[in-house]
Amino acid sequence: MSVDMLIKKIKEKGNPSVAGLDPRVEYVPEYIREKAYKEYGKTLKGASEAIWEFNKGLIDALYDIVPAVKPQSAFYEMYGLPGEEVLHRTIEYAREKGLYVILDVKRNDIGSTAAAYSAAYLGKVDIDGVSEEPCPVDAVTVNPYLGTDGIKPFVDDCMKYGKMIFALARTSNPSSSELQMLVSGEKMIFEHVADLIGKWNGGTIGENGYGAVGAVVGATHVSDAETMRAALKNAYFLVPGYGAQGGGLEGVSKCFNDDGLGAIINSSRGIMCAYKKSEAGDAAFADAARAEAIRMRDEIVSVIK
Repeated sequence: MSVDMLIKKIKEKGNPSVAGLDPRVEYVPEYIREKAYKEYGKTLKGASEAIWEFNKGLIDALYDIVPAVKPQSAFYEMYGLPGEEVLHRTIEYAREKGLYVILDVKRNDIGSTAAAYSAAYLGKVDIDGVSEEPCPVDAVTVNPYLGTDGIKPFVDDCMKYGKMIFALARTSNPSSSELQMLVSGEKMIFEHVADLIGKWNGGTIGENGYGAVGAVVGATHVSDAETMRAALKNAYFLVPGYGAQGGGLEGVSKCFNDDGLGAIINSSRGIMCAYKKSEAGDAAFADAARAEAIRMRDEIVSVIK
């Protein structure tokens, strides 16, 4: 199962963290941008090719440190078709380097549309008798707020193709409480979502005791992370909010189980833009990212039971 492969890579690296690849062109060192602009102009293609060189350098610097990367689809879609092509190039390169790839797309819908989204990111499509895999990632993020009929196609494809999903539950953004903390019955909405995740996950448990349906749980809400962990012992957590968004070690620590597993902590800007805090400058962007990934690893490992 996909979750078991993720756990294997986490154990091999001794590192429960994931590097987010959420690039804006302004994050890319100037010398890389200028090289791309010289060849392609200040165009969508030029920006996308600069991002590709940046991503490749980051992956080369990180693949033996982190077990996984998490590209956020929106940061590629914003550069049009060239950006989406670079997203797929990045996914393929990361997998060549042995990395687990979580694509952050937060997709969902109902009925046949949900099934089409799932086929696009987790499954395969039939083209007149020929089966093709559109997007060879290991896991995706999904929006659970359409209910079970919107999630079932994803769960079915997880089991069929050995994939994984992370459903939004208690997110790290400041306004998340507007909906997620509303009380319905005797529980808050995010707790009802946790109940559904537990239900969806129930029939998917792998050899390490975790299932194919995980949860997105922000490090910025300490007590809620603790509540989620108590409710979902068999669900892996994808944890945003560490670092640049203000999440600290206390919130991170609440996301792990007593077995030292159960969570993978994301850092995006903290790793990608580490070079901006380095005296070595733009040319050392990859070394700075590597140093930050190692620092993050050591910090997180220090609070795991």
